[in-house]
Amino acid sequence: MRVLEPAAFLEGLVQDPLELRGDPGDALFGAAEPLGIAQRLDRRVDLGVRRLALRHAADNRRVERTGPATTAALRLTQLSHGAGCACKLPPGLVHGLIAELPRSSDPALLVGHETADDAAVYRISDELALVSTVDFFTPIVDDPYDFGRVAATNALSDVYAMGGRPLTALNLVAYSLESLGEEPLREILRGGSDVVAAAGASIVGGHSIDDPEPKYGLAVTGAVHPDRIVRNSTARAGDALFLTKPVGGGVASTALKRGVGPPGLATAAVEVMTTLNREASEAATAAGASAMTDVTGFGLLGHLHELCVASGVAGEIAAGAVPAIDGVLDLLSGEDPPIAGGTRRNRDWVEPWVEWSPEVPEERRWLLCDAMTSGGLIVAAPGDGDAPGVRIGTVVPGDAGRIAVSA
Repeated sequence: MRVLEPAAFLEGLVQDPLELRGDPGDALFGAAEPLGIAQRLDRRVDLGVRRLALRHAADNRRVERTGPATTAALRLTQLSHGAGCACKLPPGLVHGLIAELPRSSDPALLVGHETADDAAVYRISDELALVSTVDFFTPIVDDPYDFGRVAATNALSDVYAMGGRPLTALNLVAYSLESLGEEPLREILRGGSDVVAAAGASIVGGHSIDDPEPKYGLAVTGAVHPDRIVRNSTARAGDALFLTKPVGGGVASTALKRGVGPPGLATAAVEVMTTLNREASEAATAAGASAMTDVTGFGLLGHLHELCVASGVAGEIAAGAVPAIDGVLDLLSGEDPPIAGGTRRNRDWVEPWVEWSPEVPEERRWLLCDAMTSGGLIVAAPGDGDAPGVRIGTVVPGDAGRIAVSA
């Protein structure tokens, strides 16, 4: 069998120019010439953004402004009902809806939606499979450029969680040019472009709609060898559990939205949320990881619960070993902790599966349920190897999905 390299294979699928037609907002992406998949986006791209007249009635949640916002004056988080991955639908509801969907019988589909894994994987040949995922959300930070960076880093993470590498990405944009003007969107797209380029992938198009509540993300295609896929459904009892980034992004973003964040909180949170999971993924694969998933909107316990259910195992976590973004635990210990609505829904959903030790303080319980955005990887791997991150627990035999949390 002749096996094509990922770039060569995908270039054959995109020989025609991208035709971004339909909604007026699609002109935001310009009429660029098609990029070869193997080309790296290593310089700034002229986005061709221009003012467009809206062709429909104003939305009933219109932002009252005397004119388009400037980047310096704009607070993106004030325009959204939820921040980042905290705006996800409740996990219990999502799982129920997905369970009603028909399952594919295509033998080339190696990973589908059945185990709530991070991405789908489709076999192309004996040596190549495509990884497909999508992620977008409302602003988690006020700075448009950082919002673009965080959203792109988060979307790429699903590919890394499968042991793959990203190849191409499509921009997904919901935005009001009339209310917010061009410049914030230009910065959002620039932030996303810079992160995708740093990942060695290319943005090859996208889609936009008019919406008073901004949203941004990516649809990402990646590649992985079929024999090297790391699923969330293959954790081995006896393996250690590692976490590669601190959690608490939901707390940080909620505090900043309320204006109660301590100095340095935004910088610390953005640094965590814009760190690619590429190196952690490579290290986990090299260390013989049996399973992997990333920590996002359903929280550390929520995503670990999914991994344990899919793998038919239980988990043990030491709450005190879980790292937090600087300043987050102090916020959670206050009189009115900034707990996101998504975090509350996470705890309501996962707590029936959790056995808390009485010694685990309340702030740690909230931290483990935090609706994180662009978090690190949970890695199940041999405890005596070189797995990345901090050891936080162990995979154990037991009721599938149950988690015991000690202090």
